[in-house]
Amino acid sequence: MPKGYVIVTESIKDPAGLEVYARAAGASLVASGGSVLAVDDTPQQLEGEWHGDRTVVLEFESVEAARAWYESAEYGEAKPLRHAAADSNMVIVAGFEPPAANG
Repeated sequence: MPKGYVIVTESIKDPAGLEVYARAAGASLVASGGSVLAVDDTPQQLEGEWHGDRTVVLEFESVEAARAWYESAEYGEAKPLRHAAADSNMVIVAGFEPPAANG
């Protein structure tokens, strides 16, 4: 089963408010077994248009675990803090697993 990744782009309106969100979301992330892989305020854009001031990548054991975290009551308490502090885009993507080699 491939890992699940949450990718977030944020256009920050209230840096102090986003710090409050990060503390609240961090507790729910740890409880869910997720981890932060990257937080970058200056991603190197290669093509197209990129949204926001910050890009965050989270890792979970599976897409289902990522969705369970997002839909959890614990994270549900943190979401309004993010919505107040930043305009965000958020997606869940499945990790890549190469096909099994035959032979």
